[in-house]
Amino acid sequence: MTKAILTAPRFDMVERLLMALWIGGVCIVGYLVAPILFATLEDRQLAGMLAGKMFSAISWIGLVIGVTLTVACLVAEGSAWLRQWRGWAMVAILAIVVSMLFVVQPMMADLKSQGSVIPGSELAATFGRLHGISSGLYFVMSLLGLALVALGLRRRS
Repeated sequence: MTKAILTAPRFDMVERLLMALWIGGVCIVGYLVAPILFATLEDRQLAGMLAGKMFSAISWIGLVIGVTLTVACLVAEGSAWLRQWRGWAMVAILAIVVSMLFVVQPMMADLKSQGSVIPGSELAATFGRLHGISSGLYFVMSLLGLALVALGLRRRS
């Protein structure tokens, strides 16, 4: 019964809607709101704090939606889903979310808590490297997510 529900056309719409909300949030936070904060606020620390909180929030949302959708796809299609590029794309997105949420973001927050990141300092260089890694991962996550929104998590029968 559960498997039949998860393969119904209505579930495909819910799946796409959840992916669109999540990845839409990722794109809005990362490519619209964060740049506007830094362009508008004179206090870069405040802009960074607000952006960090939004990145953290969208990461938690992504973790919940991503795990939910992954479990639903595995229930509906079993391990065959993981033999498709879509399954691997979702696993990659979840790996990025987990690494950002539990590794990169805490490391950046720790650097910020050590004092103000003064341009030219070792602290600033380390923060810059982490920010570059974070930006690259975010970009990859966005592209994979947009592909899944456009094409769906599962092959249409």
